[in-house]
Parts: sequence; structure tokens; C-alpha cells
Amino acid sequence: MSFYIGIDIGSTAIKVALADADGEKVASRVDPTGADFRANAVRSFERLMTDNGVRRREVRYILATGYGRRLFREADDSMSEITANAVGAHRVGQAYGGVATVINIGGQDTKAIGLDDDGHVNKFAMNDKCAAGTGRFLDVAARNLEIGLKELGDYHHRVQGMPATLNSTCAVFAESEIIGLLATGHGKPEIVAGIHAAIAKRTARLARRVGLGERVLFDGGPALNTGLVAALEEALMRELIIPPEPQTVTAYGAALLGRDIDRSERALAEEELP
Repeated sequence: MSFYIGIDIGSTAIKVALADADGEKVASRVDPTGADFRANAVRSFERLMTDNGVRRREVRYILATGYGRRLFREADDSMSEITANAVGAHRVGQAYGGVATVINIGGQDTKAIGLDDDGHVNKFAMNDKCAAGTGRFLDVAARNLEIGLKELGDYHHRVQGMPATLNSTCAVFAESEIIGLLATGHGKPEIVAGIHAAIAKRTARLARRVGLGERVLFDGGPALNTGLVAALEEALMRELIIPPEPQTVTAYGAALLGRDIDRSERALAEEELP
């Protein structure tokens, strides 16, 4: 058996994906990044193999991506998360008739990627200057509201009146604004809906910079937040494609890229044989 592993070492989570020789995703896992990027990445990598009975000699290629990709010395190579995300989204998007635009909200940044029909990146835009509109901001907001991160979607759907308005585009000031809204008697559902609306508005502007296609795929951990999905669909006036395991799309793309590199190297080696 031959396998390929992609590992996406992000600021808040480590995602590892295992693909077989046909490029099908066999398994994946998500673990917290924690303070020690390298040690935790190695642990996630080893657990993925152990849990699936994969031996190291069966892994033909390992490709790392994400913020911590250069720390993972076990990888054969590393690549930008833009490319890996595009490849993964194109592959999973085939089940939905193809994808023209990819939106990824990570722990520290938001990305919008425009794809051509073959899944190549033709344009991308990124917001990595401010935490507002990222997964980290959602985490901080949930903590201020004293609710679990996974509960944000439920609170969003409980809103009775109009969502609260957040005027700040800075995560630090937005945090103060949330505290102010609580102090003036705004309900948590209204505040959560307002947070989602503010993030959706910023994300929609970013997506329109790369050209908004008919089929838009949303991945990354926040894609599991049904309230944010609803707000983003309203802002984009599109029904979003939310793939299974949206956190692992980029890691899966890295595994597919590793498979392509391995096949190219083997083909080249065969051509050079006498």
C-alpha cells in the first residue's frame, strides 16, 4: 500500500490528512496547536498513522503547509496554504459540480481564492493584518460572552429582534464593543448575530476582490459555525458549499500535492533509466 500525508500546521489547530494512491482521503484528524508547534505536529502525525495502521515505509510523500510548516522536519517538502487549499477545495468541490471561489477563515487570517476550471489559483486576497473576522476573534468573542465556541451557531439562531451593530473593524475595539453591548442590556443571541454579520461583511468584501463565482466553498474551522454560514450566505447572496470536515481541506490538498510530486519524480526517474 502507498499513502500520502498532508499536514497543515495552523496558528490554532493542526490538521493532518491521509490519502491513498488514488488520491482518496482515507482519514484525517484535528488537534490543538498549543505552544509547542513542532512537538504537537509530530504527535498528530504519528497518531494518524497509528490509528489507521499505516507504517512509515508505506508513506511515499509528506507535504507540510500552514504557519508552522517549516518546523515539521519530517516532511519531504512544504508549500503555501493558498496552493494546498486550492487543490483540496477543487478536489472536494467536484462532488458539488465544481468550485469557482474558496473562502477560508483560519485562526489568524481570512483568505479568498479564485479558481479556474482546472483548480488553479487565478487570484487570491488575504486579510492577515487584523484579527477581526478570524477564528481567533470568534474565540475571544465567545469567551467574553461566556459561551462555548461551538455554541455560537445555536445562539445566532435564537435571535428574536435585530442583530446588534458592531461598528469597529479592529478586534481589540470590537472586544470592548461587545462588553459595552452586554452592559447596555443587549441579549447574547443579538450580539452573536451581530458579530457574525460583521465578519460576514468583511469576508464578502474580500471575496468580491477575487471575483465571486456561482459556486463558493467555505472551509476552515469557522465553517462549522452554522450562524456564521447563514450570515455569510446572506452577505454573499449565495448558498455556500460546506464540505465534510471543512477544517482538513487544506491538509488534504497538501496530501494530493505530495502525491503529484511523487508521481512526477518517479516518472522522471523512469525516463532517465538506460
